[in-house]
Amino acid sequence: MRRYRFLFWMGVAANALAAPPEARYTGSKTCYGCHAEIYRSFAKTDMARSMRPASELDKASVPGEAMVAVPGTNRTLRVVGDRTGWRQSESEPNLFEDEHRLDYIVGSGSNGLTFLIRRGNYLFEAPLSYYSKPNKWDLSPGYEFADYGFSRQAPEGCILCHSGRAQPVLDHPGAYRDPPFQELAIGCENCHGPGQAHAHDPKRRGNIVNPAKLSPRLAENICMSCHQTGDARVLQPGKTYQDFRPGQWLFDTVAILKVPPNSEERHEQDLLEHNAAMQASRCFTQSGGKLSCLTCHDPHVQPPEAEASTYFKAKCLTCHTERSCRLSLAVRQSRADNCVGCHMPKRSVAVISHSALTNHRIPARPDQPLPPWKPTAGSDLLIVNQPEGRSSPLSDIALLRAYNDLVGRSPEYQSRYLALLDKLGHSEGDNPYVQAALAHQALAEGRNEEALVHLATGVRLGEAAVYEDMAIALANLGRDDEAIPAFLKGIDIDPYRAESRKRLILEYVKLKHYTEARRAMEEYVGLFPGDTFMRGLLARVSN
Repeated sequence: MRRYRFLFWMGVAANALAAPPEARYTGSKTCYGCHAEIYRSFAKTDMARSMRPASELDKASVPGEAMVAVPGTNRTLRVVGDRTGWRQSESEPNLFEDEHRLDYIVGSGSNGLTFLIRRGNYLFEAPLSYYSKPNKWDLSPGYEFADYGFSRQAPEGCILCHSGRAQPVLDHPGAYRDPPFQELAIGCENCHGPGQAHAHDPKRRGNIVNPAKLSPRLAENICMSCHQTGDARVLQPGKTYQDFRPGQWLFDTVAILKVPPNSEERHEQDLLEHNAAMQASRCFTQSGGKLSCLTCHDPHVQPPEAEASTYFKAKCLTCHTERSCRLSLAVRQSRADNCVGCHMPKRSVAVISHSALTNHRIPARPDQPLPPWKPTAGSDLLIVNQPEGRSSPLSDIALLRAYNDLVGRSPEYQSRYLALLDKLGHSEGDNPYVQAALAHQALAEGRNEEALVHLATGVRLGEAAVYEDMAIALANLGRDDEAIPAFLKGIDIDPYRAESRKRLILEYVKLKHYTEARRAMEEYVGLFPGDTFMRGLLARVSN
């Protein structure tokens, strides 16, 4: 028995105690019966308020109406909250107005609130968010770069960390079952795993996961699933985000990768880089690996803002002493004697306006340099979530997906992607992802017949982009009658794929199928009313 416990602590036997894939979720309210005090404490935390219906937005706490200009256009975004609910719209004088009801709030409000709308069974980000510090509405994250209107989809990878249990539709990015969520906000089962078996038999060992009894590194994998982004996150072959269970190594579901910074690129990012930052700290290295997320954070408790510095100072003093600080008492008191304020300062987040996040590297001095980060063996990238005590190389397919995510970062990743793709082209003739990637590259280089050969296998991916490539290759070869069904198949998978709809309209016109072309234009404008060109074209053919 002692040996079993030792192996469990080291993480070797931990996976045997993780909930199996068929284990069922029951919802946090079930936990209340036996864990009422913990439940009530957790309900006061930001995590417990990660998502809720938009109808719960208090009109007394946020401006009930605001207008924001869309940069570089004559368009205006507007938000209105009244007794009928909250709505956002985009409009351009004498051209169009597109209004949608807000369905869900994303975020606790510490930095701000973003909103989701439902269009059919798809979820989309709303273009305006509320930001707490300046107490104003402004462009949502991402909208400072482009005007997406109400067509920026919210796929599973974006939703899973803000919700308790989403219900995505497989192979339809952005689509969800009805209702979209089994549980709206982050709840007990996000960290403890499916609870039905435990609720039925609380005393049976293995029916629930207690992160406090896992090894520090294995417990951190639960936190890393949402609090560690990296430069690329790549699902392992055959996996979905729903496959991860607390008590398992996250790497077996998704690999989190970072690009080792060079000597000229020694900057830090705080946006969801908490685990990598912590492991780069001296506190972590000097602890012999004992320091973990749970050393300082109890997910069930969030101290009030006025008490946070005292609360976390007490955490620091479990390893340090008052004499550890070399500042004079007078200087410390002038800074509220706040360890976190000096060594984990909040910094502005470049990619989210009006927001700041805590630096988890815990530097002794503000100018303390980053430690060297070396790539994982067998790769030119660092695997952030490498399982402890296990050398888990990244598969070539996963590495190819990572390079594909990184091609916009620098030209070197484009060349590495193409070299690896060429290698896999000779060894992975039956892999649909590789064949779809080869087809896309062939299409870009004008080799349409070759693209179709690869797509014969690539279509097994069942992705809208693959059918779009097939349709384009067929159209380029003058096989327009065959291109139309391929476009329609892709649109059936993703009805909000604007480029496929535009090309479909062009194919109808080429074949002189004017009735179908006009109907397709009407559908397009109904989905994307902000497309001025298509609205004008529809007006001309309608006269």
